[in-house]
Amino acid sequence: MDIARFSIDKPVNVWLMVIILLLGGVLAMTKIGRLEDPAFTIKQVKIYTAYPGASAEKVEREITERLEIAIQQMPQLKEVTSISSPGRSEITVEVKSTYDSDVLPQIWDELRKRLHDTASSLPTGAQDPVVFDDFGDVYGLYYALSAPDFDTHELREFARIIRRDLLTTEGVAKVNVTGIQKEQIVAYINPYQLAGLGISFPDLTSLFQDNLRPFNGGRVKVDEKNVRLIVKRAPDRLDEISNLSLVIPGTNRSLRVADVATLKLEPADIQPVLVRYNGAEALTLSVSALTDVNIVDVGERVNAKVEALLKQLPVGITLTPIYDQASVVDDSVDGFINNLVMSVAVVTLTLCLFMGWRSGVVVGTVLLVTVLGTILIMWLMDIQLQRISLGAMVIAMGMLVDNAIVVAEGMMLRMATGASAKDAASFIVKRTQWPLLGATIIGIAAFSGIGLSNDATGEFLYSLFAVVLVSLMISWILAVTLVPVLGAHFYRKGMSQSQSDAPSAAQQWFKHTLIGALKLRWVTIAALLVITIVAYGSFGMVKQGFFPPSNAPVFFVHYWGPQDRDIRATEQIAKEAEKRILALDNVSAVTTFIGQGADRFTLTYAPKSANENYAFFMVRASELEHIPAIQRALTSKLSDLDLDANFYMERMQFGPGSGAKLEARFSGPDTEVLRQLAEEAKARLFEDGQVIDVRHNWREKGFAINTQFDNYNAGIAGVSHSDFSQTVQYASSGVKLGTVQDGDYAYNIMAKMGNADDTALQSIRESQVWSSQQRQYIPFTQVSHGLDLMTEELRIHRKDRLRTITVEAEPGEHETAGKALARIRPLIEDIDLPAGYNLEWGGEFESASEAQQALGAGLPAGFLVMFIISVLLFGHVRQPLIIWLVVPMAVVGVVTGLLSTDMPFGFMSLLGFLSLFGMLIKNAIVLIEEIYLQIEEGLAIKSAIVEATLSRVRPVALAAVTTILGMAPLLFDAFFADMAVTIMGGLTFATILTLIAVPVLYSLLFKVSYRKA
Repeated sequence: MDIARFSIDKPVNVWLMVIILLLGGVLAMTKIGRLEDPAFTIKQVKIYTAYPGASAEKVEREITERLEIAIQQMPQLKEVTSISSPGRSEITVEVKSTYDSDVLPQIWDELRKRLHDTASSLPTGAQDPVVFDDFGDVYGLYYALSAPDFDTHELREFARIIRRDLLTTEGVAKVNVTGIQKEQIVAYINPYQLAGLGISFPDLTSLFQDNLRPFNGGRVKVDEKNVRLIVKRAPDRLDEISNLSLVIPGTNRSLRVADVATLKLEPADIQPVLVRYNGAEALTLSVSALTDVNIVDVGERVNAKVEALLKQLPVGITLTPIYDQASVVDDSVDGFINNLVMSVAVVTLTLCLFMGWRSGVVVGTVLLVTVLGTILIMWLMDIQLQRISLGAMVIAMGMLVDNAIVVAEGMMLRMATGASAKDAASFIVKRTQWPLLGATIIGIAAFSGIGLSNDATGEFLYSLFAVVLVSLMISWILAVTLVPVLGAHFYRKGMSQSQSDAPSAAQQWFKHTLIGALKLRWVTIAALLVITIVAYGSFGMVKQGFFPPSNAPVFFVHYWGPQDRDIRATEQIAKEAEKRILALDNVSAVTTFIGQGADRFTLTYAPKSANENYAFFMVRASELEHIPAIQRALTSKLSDLDLDANFYMERMQFGPGSGAKLEARFSGPDTEVLRQLAEEAKARLFEDGQVIDVRHNWREKGFAINTQFDNYNAGIAGVSHSDFSQTVQYASSGVKLGTVQDGDYAYNIMAKMGNADDTALQSIRESQVWSSQQRQYIPFTQVSHGLDLMTEELRIHRKDRLRTITVEAEPGEHETAGKALARIRPLIEDIDLPAGYNLEWGGEFESASEAQQALGAGLPAGFLVMFIISVLLFGHVRQPLIIWLVVPMAVVGVVTGLLSTDMPFGFMSLLGFLSLFGMLIKNAIVLIEEIYLQIEEGLAIKSAIVEATLSRVRPVALAAVTTILGMAPLLFDAFFADMAVTIMGGLTFATILTLIAVPVLYSLLFKVSYRKA
């Protein structure tokens, strides 16, 4: 079919397509979703199982091990890791990356079923496992709520009102409140009075349970009406509890709870998490949006609702954004759109400058339609505007004009010789449509490794492949349909765009250079080979990386105290650290979380689970460039704050992956041997002197007091383990008697020892233990061998059912993780491992390896497609061989660009390197096809090589220049900078390869000598 002639004869069809793409693109711009980063599924769940009173080793042996055995039978499982700590098992289950998000709910249901079946075999006292499958939810609208003039109850009520109203906002999925101070009702009881009256804890527990549940009095029929019978509760729950009556055992006398206990409403001793904002107590409200909405629109609606709520609530309440993803996305997308507009403008102006205004308008129009058409298809494919998809459009910008340039240039030159618009368009489109299509598919196939990658990184970058696919296919369709129509309007028969048909000085110089290279082809090939070998040899000098730090002016400070540190001590250290951070210049805000990490406010942040010895500081700098100076200042200011603790800092990252950048994991059966290996590794890292923040994840052992229950004497006295446990709790942290509900909040009722002047240990020794069988109190010393101080493991980590200790560190300020790992790896691997113990590397090395492995799994199919197309286009072997001999030489420009700019070769650089192959092959195909066509038209092969190359100089050079200039705006984007340098440097040299190496190799393989020319 003569596509060009049909397009010119039936232009209404082409204009209809153009109008649909233009108007659809403009409409899509107003409707398409906007995100900060592309969504990728965190294919993990957390399983928590409480086993109160058990040591970490007992939890590991009796809970974690049993659950892991059940979980490991799942065929979908990729990895299972666990942390066993006193009284709690925490298991993280990750499924294989091949499973899509759509099937995850079914997998989690299967997991729950397996855990439910296993729960019946867990030991007495263990609670049922609880599965958290919303572990990956992102709360992108994150606020700090503070009200310094109000008490805890009022602040909690304000948070409840705000949360209730925010949940009704369109587009909001969830609202979490963190940092509510837990309160409890404490009954301070004189132990001697309790013992004298013969009242036991079980008696008090029964009293509360029987009297605090809702009254159900049934109903009566009165005058045809149904009337419910109720008991009206006292308005003050504390008074109600105080006035409950209790019969003294063995008598007919009764007394009130207030007669034996003093009741007070107090904050809980151990808060699960404490939150502070800029040095004051606060709560956080985290808002997550539905998956199919525009986060910018949701953010505007939420902020409007917040402003309206604050006007209704009392003065003195502030709700400050900690992280506003909506504004981040808005700024980011606006910035990318500006880059996009700038790229379109630069490319169009470049074309006008080198091809004349007519060709500039023709190709620029095609570019504009392609961009808007791509946005329309993205909207229809449910691909949002985010960092990756917008970056892909800028990356594709130069490639989008290649097809149009070839057709426009050919049509213009053909009409300049006197051909009509129809004939010129028909000739050039018939001549180039299939080579251009093949070259376009090859350009797309170069990115196929991303599209076929099935890990989190591939999912994160999928829109890059999808956008390149859509945009390049649209560009080819428009090149063979719209360019002929526009060319018929703008080009004139017999009109040349240039002032003279005589070759310019630059063309003359290039012709002499080309002929010289052809005459000395062995010297040329040798020089190219030497340069390529030197480039590959120099690749080791290029810094290695994965994903760069985020451009958000935010960084994190992690504090880990000794593992047995109480959260109240952690709070005091955190307050002082917070004060020192806020005192630094250029620090605009600090949000502090004590006891656990923040909610997942961005997809690439992995929150730390609950730990009393942990504090997390989210520090916002006034400007991004101030962060290094602030971090250096904090290193000295925080180091002497707690000599027993670890402070380390972390930058927000682009892309998947979190945690320490350097990780060495030792696995084996014995905890002491693992600790020795970890300490040896730490010592070697300290000797290195360049890596920083060295630590391991088991941390320190903790102290425990063995109360040494005497089974024999306890059996004689009729004292059970439960009786003994309640007494120890009563004399220490308090024993729970029940729960009272007040609205949507539940208060624990705790019994504590009143009027105790002794130390906690002395109180335990002198306490009385209730004998449930004899119904009398027995001295503690009669049923205990005494108190014995001991040490125990507080965190036992396992990976795939093996005990695993991980030594963690960070690279120095001016080096990448890859460079640091290359230096320290021999030091750690030189450690002598006992039989049964293994070492493996984690951190950025593992993340990058997995991403590259997943990318590599898809590359063979992509390269196979590229090779097959290159063979099919020519039907011979020598032409594709020329193309594939040139491809490896592209590394020269890549290495030169990265070394000259001191950029690391990261994952995005790898993608840029692969995309270069597509660009290079595409240009080479068009050039070789031109040589073939000129030979078919009767030109001698020796002349055809030269003339075809000269005719391709301007299209190839223009395609390279427009691509390079189109990539320029990405140099200022932290995420795409190394990719931009890779493509710009590589394409510069690739252009030389196309115009010099391809003709030289062609003459060599086809045995065309220029010696006698």
